Parts: sequence; structure tokens; C-alpha cells
Amino acid sequence: MAQLKAISSSSSLNLSVHVPKRNLFLSSNNVSFAKNSALFQELGARNSELQGDAVESNRGNALRVRCHKGIQVVASGDKVTEVYEATKTKGLRGKLNKVVLAYSGGLDTSVIVPWLRENYGCEVVCFTADVGQGVGELEGLEQKAKASGACQLVVKDLQEEFVRDFIFPCLRAGAIYERKYLLGTSMARPVIAKAMVDVAKEVGADAVAHGCTGKGNDQVRFELTFFALNPELNVVAPWREWDITGREDAIEYAKKHNVPVPVTKKSIYSRDRNLWHLSHEGDILEDPANEPKEDMYMMSTSPEAAPEKPEYVEIGIVAGLPISVNGEKLSPASLLSHLNEIGGKHGIGRVDMVENRLVGMKSRGVYETPGGTILFTAARELESLTLDRETMQVKDSLALKYAELVYAGRWFDPLRESMDAFMEKITETTTGLVRLKLYKGSVSVVGRTSPKSLYREDISSFESGQIYDQADAAGFIRLYGLPMRVRAMLEKGI
Repeated sequence: MAQLKAISSSSSLNLSVHVPKRNLFLSSNNVSFAKNSALFQELGARNSELQGDAVESNRGNALRVRCHKGIQVVASGDKVTEVYEATKTKGLRGKLNKVVLAYSGGLDTSVIVPWLRENYGCEVVCFTADVGQGVGELEGLEQKAKASGACQLVVKDLQEEFVRDFIFPCLRAGAIYERKYLLGTSMARPVIAKAMVDVAKEVGADAVAHGCTGKGNDQVRFELTFFALNPELNVVAPWREWDITGREDAIEYAKKHNVPVPVTKKSIYSRDRNLWHLSHEGDILEDPANEPKEDMYMMSTSPEAAPEKPEYVEIGIVAGLPISVNGEKLSPASLLSHLNEIGGKHGIGRVDMVENRLVGMKSRGVYETPGGTILFTAARELESLTLDRETMQVKDSLALKYAELVYAGRWFDPLRESMDAFMEKITETTTGLVRLKLYKGSVSVVGRTSPKSLYREDISSFESGQIYDQADAAGFIRLYGLPMRVRAMLEKGI
């Protein structure tokens, strides 16, 4: 005979249920009962005692009891017992009150939700940042999060902040990692982690969690940001703790805890997309000798299939930062999105490289950065007019270190912030227009102008002028070459 006991208090709601296992479906935050069981009618009748929304029908086939604070279930008939108290009981690995999880809605983060509850006895707030990964990535997230056992989903649109405060400073600095990588993922992680710290404060969480593996760079990028902005937060990294070793283990864990497994087709590639780029890793790319397959690319057309006619685009820049495309002023995110569309159509911005990860190993990745490639070309070209030789050389040398700091997750390091102040100062005069030709994967500079240009046609002309007297070159060469001349004299005994 099924028995029900419900005790409601200000701090928690506890259910003690005794029911044969055949009528009971267990998960860490749900108890479902077959509709034909006597307990279905009994619970339905007591809906008001369970604080309104605690009882709901599950597609007409079962009754589900939902409880954010705590559930205790005992199915004594088949000797199956599950006990869970989200706010009172210590988890298998310790006790946390509330955790903010970086959440994508995929298999890994869906499984992390019940794992956190089981192992740390905590409530889980899922957080998703919109950094331009696409509308499809955000659809149905709230339902997925709650079905996994989260008490709340927070979504924040960070696109403008991402481009304005993270991408544009790197663009101004000329930061490129290991000659090719335009730092797409590296720039996105700190803006996401920063928002997680803010959300943790808003919801009163004492911990944050991420789904990064123990082999990659992203774990460092997230956690250094957490350390810098709130060193008191606990950090949980399930991939460094749990026994799950792959997709099949994760699916098994999800089924065991009644977590709906995402039904989307599993990509053979590991991808990361945001408004700046799309990265591809894994599968055939793990062998550096293999050419990427054309159907892998998603942001850009094959150069061979690109339009036969070139397209010209004009980028307006003020103080080292882009502000317009073809004379139209746009917000940072809108500007980049527009250039992604234009550049992608012409097959711009494909990079295939082997890079040195921060954790020591090499990895091969393919990146699509159409709009970013156009902007980097334009910004660098304009500097050829506005920066003198010594300044440009120092800037280029510091750009290497700047890129290294960003790649390593040290965005909030005082060194990067100080270098950024330097970059902002020396690009004060980098204002003007750059005209580019896009054609079958290539970006060619065809014109550049600046009101702050150091280029003077009257000086650079081969014609004689008032400012530069060619006869002066003879004395300059003798003085400039004096060390070389003296060394040669010594070797010849002169």
C-alpha cells in the first residue's frame, strides 16, 4: 500500500514516499509516479499542500513531484532507497550551498548538474552567455537545465561587451598568438567567467563550476578570472574529479539520473563558436598531415566557390578601433557580424595551424575568422601611416607578449592591463580609412588615408624638395656605417 508523508516548512519541503518500485521513477530532483498508481490520485489531491507547482502532469502519463529544496524517497517494496537533501545533506565530496555552472545544454553540462547536486549537496544555477554562438545554441536551454535538475537558468547577452571590451583591445594591440591564431576562444572565456562571478553575487552562490577538460587551456582561462575577480569563490571542475571518461559514460550517468540526453547529432569535431570565430578540432584534424574536409567549414565559403567578382570594403577607424563599414557607423557587435557575412562569402579568414597549448602539448586546430581577418588587415595597414619606425617595432614586440597573456587566461593580470594602456596611448593617432579588396580567400589593401598620417608625398617623392636634400645622405651613410667600416679596417690591418 502506497504511503505519502509531506512536511512543509519555511526552509525546505520534504517528501517521504513508500511505494513499490514499479510505480516509481527516481532522479535527483524529481519523483514520478505512474498515472494508474493510487499515489497519483493521492498526490494530486494534496497539490495545495505541496506549494502549488510542486506537482505536475508529465505528458498525461505520470505525476511528477518537483522540489527545489529537498526530496527524500524510499521505495521499500523492492529495497531501493535514494536520499537527497539539497540544502541540508553533505554531498559525496563535500558541501556547497549554491553553484553557478557555465552551461551549454550539451551532454557534458547536462550531466554536470545532477553530479554537482549528488556530490556537493547544492542547488545549481545554470548560466549561459550569448557571445554570438548563434540562436540555435540558445533554444530550449531553460527546459533542458531544469530537466537536468537546475533550480534556475540565467542567460546574458554579452555580445557588445565581448566585442567592445575584449576583442577590440586585442585588435588594437595587434595580438596574434604564434603567428596565426587570432585568439577567438581565448578572448571569450574571460568575459564569460566575469559574468559568472557577477551572477554568483546576484544569486548568493558560494561556488562556480565549468565543464572544461583537464587537458585544455579553457580550464585555466576560467579559473584565473575567478581568482582575479572573487578569490573567495569555490571552483569545481568535474572533469578533473569524476569517473566519467567519455561520451558513453556520460550517457549512462544521464540515464541513471533521469537526465534527458540531448538528441542532437554528435559532431565528429570539437567546435567553439562566438561572434569572432569558429574553431574546429578532433577527428581527422588530429593528424596534422590530413587536409580538412570542405564540409567541416560553417562560417566561410570555399575560396574556389567564392564569387568570381571581387568586393571592395572600406573600414573606418578612430584611435585604433573600427567604427564603420563602407561609411556606415555600427555598434561593435553589429560591425563584426556584418564583416563576418561579407568575409565569409568570399572565403576569408581560414587558418589551419598547430599550436602550443598552455598545458604543454601541441594541438592542431582549424579556425574561421572572416570579419576578424578583415579588421586585423585594416588596423595594421593604417598603422603604417600613423606610427613611426621605433614605435611600431616596440608595439609589435609587445603584441607578442600581449597575445601570450590573453592565450594563457591572464586577461585581468595587471601586466596585460598596463600593456593595454600603452597600446591605447600610442594608437591615439591611428585614425582614418582603409580600403580592401576581397577575392577568393584573399584580403588585399588597395588604399589608405589618415588625417594623422606621417606620410608626406612632397618628402617621399623622387623629385627634389625643400625638406629632404639628397646630398645629405652621403654624410648620414658614413656615420651610420662607421662601426662596420672600423671592423673591416681592423680585420685587414689598416
